[in-house]
Amino acid sequence: MSAPLVPQLVERHWTALEAQPTTGEHRLRVARLPVTTDEGDLAVAVDHEGHRHLLVPVNSRLKIRSGLDGPVLRLRKRPLEDEDTYQTYADLACLRSDLNDLFTKLCVDVLVTTRAAPANPVKALYRVLDRWKALFRTHGPLLGPEQLAGLFGELLVLDRLLQHDAGAHRLWTGPKGHHHDFSTGVDAIEVKAAVDPSGRRPRIHGLDQLAVPDGGSLCLVWIGLHRLTVSGKGTGLVDLVERTLRRCDDESAVLALLSEAGYRHFEGDHYRDVRFAVGEELWYEVGPGFPGLTTGALVAAGLPVSVLDVEYTIDLAGEGPTPLTSDAVSRVAERIVQESA
Repeated sequence: MSAPLVPQLVERHWTALEAQPTTGEHRLRVARLPVTTDEGDLAVAVDHEGHRHLLVPVNSRLKIRSGLDGPVLRLRKRPLEDEDTYQTYADLACLRSDLNDLFTKLCVDVLVTTRAAPANPVKALYRVLDRWKALFRTHGPLLGPEQLAGLFGELLVLDRLLQHDAGAHRLWTGPKGHHHDFSTGVDAIEVKAAVDPSGRRPRIHGLDQLAVPDGGSLCLVWIGLHRLTVSGKGTGLVDLVERTLRRCDDESAVLALLSEAGYRHFEGDHYRDVRFAVGEELWYEVGPGFPGLTTGALVAAGLPVSVLDVEYTIDLAGEGPTPLTSDAVSRVAERIVQESA
C-alpha cells in the first residue's frame, strides 16, 4: 500500500460501511486495514449515528490518555469482539460530519506514521495528534537561562524515573503548578538546578516546597550544571527532550507538560545550542533537622503564619545534610514509580 493510495482506501472503506444497515446502538460496522502492528491490524468503523472512527489496536492493560472528548474528536478505549477475535482499541471518533475530509487526512497521517513504527501504534497515534495540535498553538516567550536550567534538571530526574517505568511522566507535577516537581500524593521529589553554582545553595519558593507529605517522604535533588558552548559536549536540552519522548509511553502527555513548562516542541530549533554538563547530582532526604521553613515548623514554634510570598536560600555545603548513596537514590526512584502503578 503506497502513501498516495491511502486516502482513497480509507474513503472507500468508510463509504462501504456507511451503505450498510445499522445493527445496534452500541455496535460498529468495522473494516480492517492493511496496516499491521505488533498489537494487531488497524481498522476504520462507522457507528449508528454515522460518525467515523479510526481503531488503533492496543494492549488491554494500557491506559488511554484523557482530555480528548469532543466536540469534534473523541478518544476512548473500546474492546471489540467478533466470532473469532477479541481486541482492545484506542477509538478515535469524528463527531462532526462536515469535518470528515479533515478527519480522513488525520487518519491517513496516523496510518503512515504507524507503518513506520509498528511496535507501538498508540504512540504513533499520539504523535500525530500532537502534530496537528501544534498547528493551532500560538508562540510565547522563550525560556530564560534560569528556566532552561530548571527544566533541564527536572528532565534529568524524569529520565531517571522513566528508566523504571515508561509511564513515570504522570508523576511530573511541577509544570501544573504543584509545590513539588514530582508527586504521587504520598512521596514527592523537589528538583533544584543552578548553572555554575558557587555552592550548594538552592533557592526555596514558599512554605510548602520543603513540606513532607503527610505519611510520606520528600527528596530534594540538587543539580549543579555548567552551560557549554561547544557542540557535541555535555547534553543538549533538545537531545534530552527527544530521549524523554522515546522512553515515555505517551508522547502527547509529555509534550503537553513541556508546553506548560514553557517549552513548545515546535520551537525546539531555538534551543539547539543549549547544552549543559552535569557537575553534580545529589539527592537529599528531607526530614527532621533538614534546613528549611515550612508552615508546620512555624506553627510548632508558636509563630503566626501570616507571611506571604516567602523565598529563601538554604546551604547544603559544609556541615549540611548527607546526600543519599547511589543505591539509595535508585531505591527511591523505584519506590516512587511502583507506588504510582
